[in-house]
Amino acid sequence: MEKEKLDEVLRLHKAWMNNEPGGVRANLSGDDLRGANLSGANLYGANLSGADLSEANLRGDDLRGADLSEANLYGANLRGANLRGANLSGADLYGANLSGADLSEANLSEANLRGADLSGANLYGANLRGADLSEANLSGDDLRGANLDYSCWGLSCKTNHVKVDRKIAAQLAAHFCVLVCDDPDYIEARDSVMEFAKTSHRAGDLGLIK
Repeated sequence: MEKEKLDEVLRLHKAWMNNEPGGVRANLSGDDLRGANLSGANLYGANLSGADLSEANLRGDDLRGADLSEANLYGANLRGANLRGANLSGADLYGANLSGADLSEANLSEANLRGADLSGANLYGANLRGADLSEANLSGDDLRGANLDYSCWGLSCKTNHVKVDRKIAAQLAAHFCVLVCDDPDYIEARDSVMEFAKTSHRAGDLGLIK
């Protein structure tokens, strides 16, 4: 998209947010915005579904409630962006920088977050069902209330000091308890947390509750 046209879309979107005459909600669905510099832009509630935002600079943007479903955000800079309540279902965020971003209540179901930097991000209440979190940096994140069903939890220092709630802790414990290991120390540890693991919402699926 040409810069002049993009600037006009952003101008009309700003007017829309301010309830000014002639304002129009930004519709950039499917548009080519590769490498675009949108740092600091206000795209609250904008439609960016299916847009190509690979390598784009969206640092510090206001993207609350925006539709970014199926968008290509490969390697994009979203550091410190406000994505609260945004729809990122099916989005490609491979290698994206989301450090310090607010992703609370965001829909990240089936999103590709492989290798993404989510350090210090707020993922409170986020839907991460089926998301690919392999090699993602989750250190220091707030995942309380998040849905991690059918996602993955990396066994590296990139998942240090993650803040979780009882539900997630029990879910991780349940997966620990279904490992097949005949080491006496493991068996002792497993037995010590078994009752807690059985409180997981996935305990039945894992065979811990007959």
